[in-house]
Amino acid sequence: MGNHALIFGASGITGWAITNALISGYPDDTTFSQVTALTNRPLTAEAAQWPKSDKLQVVSGLDLLTSKGQEGLEAEMKEKVKGIETVTHVYFFAYIMDLDPNKEISINVQLLDRAITAVEHLSSNLKFVVLPTGTKAYGVHLLHDMPFTPPLAESMDRLPEPHASQIFYYAQVDHLAKASRGKSWKYCEVMPDMIVGFVPNNNIYCLAQTLATYLSLYAAVEGKGAECAFPGNDKSWLIKSNDSSQDLVAKFSIYASLHPEVSHGERFNTADNAVPNSWSGKWPIICEYFGLKGTPNPPGGSGPQPGKYIEDHLEQWRELEKKHGLQTGRVGNERSFGGFQYFIMSMFDFDRDLDMNKVHKAWGDAKEETDVKGAWWKAFDRFRKAKIIP
Repeated sequence: MGNHALIFGASGITGWAITNALISGYPDDTTFSQVTALTNRPLTAEAAQWPKSDKLQVVSGLDLLTSKGQEGLEAEMKEKVKGIETVTHVYFFAYIMDLDPNKEISINVQLLDRAITAVEHLSSNLKFVVLPTGTKAYGVHLLHDMPFTPPLAESMDRLPEPHASQIFYYAQVDHLAKASRGKSWKYCEVMPDMIVGFVPNNNIYCLAQTLATYLSLYAAVEGKGAECAFPGNDKSWLIKSNDSSQDLVAKFSIYASLHPEVSHGERFNTADNAVPNSWSGKWPIICEYFGLKGTPNPPGGSGPQPGKYIEDHLEQWRELEKKHGLQTGRVGNERSFGGFQYFIMSMFDFDRDLDMNKVHKAWGDAKEETDVKGAWWKAFDRFRKAKIIP
């Protein structure tokens, strides 16, 4: 009997990819015999674009914060999750955003606590928990007040106060460390930067979806071969960073969970390549997928903002939806918010490249890397297959 993976937040960018990797046979066909994908919003395996697999069960509508409390959650999991008593590996990729840092900490620690407590109570076979955090742990959200000099390395200290007590990552990691003490199960933390990937449901943090819809529309309106100026600024065009493709993050998460001897209690930068890139290197390749010529922003200015461009051409987008039989509801609503794209492509105008030595040493001979096409074009292919873009 192989392992049983339980993925919380399976419809999110990385949760989707972990599910996809496991049922596609990573690291091999026999390591996992059962894969359970938990989602809050309704989702079928077909709508998720996951390959058919006898290993997979999708359980939707599970509310970790149910008013029925811990006992009610456990009763629901026992009823809905077939083989819950055999769960060995938990990939905890559920998250609830709140603009109030104290509320965000409280909510997300409670999510984690309820989930892990439930699995501990329902399965005596738990071996490992993977928790994602991210480069916010280095203070990238503080922009030019980020206290560290890149390359950003896992050995760096936590942020000083008053920032530290506003980071829910720290609170979750501390909670998980305390919960695992004296137990047989282990844990680790994976730290991607901006994740490039596909999501079956709308997600405001999915930059690949924002750019896929924008550039598909831009090509339809302006014509193939048109120049498309970078929607950032002079500084952000050149800064160094490491993208984190969903497949790479997923694969290392799985590898780490199977190798506690190198991963337990550790945190790992998780990104595509040891060599950082810049928008000047990525933007032309991204635009090429859509038959466009990606150019720098005008000196001292910016190219069109994707959200505004889509808003100004909503009628043409609706025509594309009809012409190509696309899914609807992907643009022009609160889940197609353009603020995240502006933050990543304009406000992040400073180097934030990652030191990849630790993760590559831990990954050893199984290490994988990818490039711009491997990350972005693969995501665009998935959006196209799902009829989200033409």
